Amino acid sequence: MSLAERVSRAWYRDSAWLTPLRPLGALTARVARRRLGRLRKGPDAAPVPVLVVGNITVGGTGKTPLVIALCRAAAARGIKVVVISRGYGARPPSLPWTVTPQQSAAEAGDEPLLISHATDVPVIIDPQRVRALTAALDLQPDLVISDDGLQHYALARTAEIAVVDARRGLGNGRCLPAGPLREPASRLDRVDWVVINGDGPFRHAGGVPMQLDAPWLENAASQERVPLAAFVARYPQVHALAGIGDPERFFGMLRGSGFVVQPHPFPDHHAFVADDLALPGDAPVIMTEKDLVKCRDFVSPRCWVLPVTATLPPGFIDRVLAQLVQDTEI
Repeated sequence: MSLAERVSRAWYRDSAWLTPLRPLGALTARVARRRLGRLRKGPDAAPVPVLVVGNITVGGTGKTPLVIALCRAAAARGIKVVVISRGYGARPPSLPWTVTPQQSAAEAGDEPLLISHATDVPVIIDPQRVRALTAALDLQPDLVISDDGLQHYALARTAEIAVVDARRGLGNGRCLPAGPLREPASRLDRVDWVVINGDGPFRHAGGVPMQLDAPWLENAASQERVPLAAFVARYPQVHALAGIGDPERFFGMLRGSGFVVQPHPFPDHHAFVADDLALPGDAPVIMTEKDLVKCRDFVSPRCWVLPVTATLPPGFIDRVLAQLVQDTEI
């Protein structure tokens, strides 16, 4: 187990060896509160609505499937959306950079490339999100969605959604480095919506439940689709590969579907190579959509992807879009 994995596990178990780090966590919380106070005084408002979808914890919570669901719903209602993203790990020729489905994950970043593949909306990456927003406005959108960026206070925003993993919640409730929080837990009281992903003990007043549904598996080489239940009946034992913020969430989803899983976790945003997929035996290899965009050049017919769709309460996305884009029809 790597040091990062040990620390992450300690955050969610509130291990005693983290106690000396509590003063540093309190300092992080104090700085975050001051920065949030400056945010509330405002950067200047953008000329179009800006929705930030992010989280307050380190690691994955399921925000990218939510961004994809919002983009698809907006497109169905005739709302022109541009997505902006930091583009973690991307190495584009210049910045800001417009992502297209034909690019590589090394050039575009895995999450921006996944969003581009899944939605066909313009995706602009730049670590300086204000510069990304300026480039997005040149495309004359009706709505800009920022994938992550809740703590990027220089970015003007109209509304915020914070996504929390129901199983892991807020860990020990402390800020970095004593815990997994980027900001104090009270930050959730100041966003417009808290979306709670999956099943678990975490609760928040007014929280909106979200489930990631996966009705089928798709072959990474041939694009053949097989219903999940039929696949489990045919191949009950599988390898599962995940280089995401919380690999156990993916492995647990497969186990819950009836698979006997041999897990292969990798660090978030891992740059896969062909040898990573050369797993022993002949059992199928199942991966996430985020990982597939980094493996397209060397996948084999043995490799399958589990596409997920964010499912939210009826009318929730309609209400979000109507609040942001005034002429939206519901």
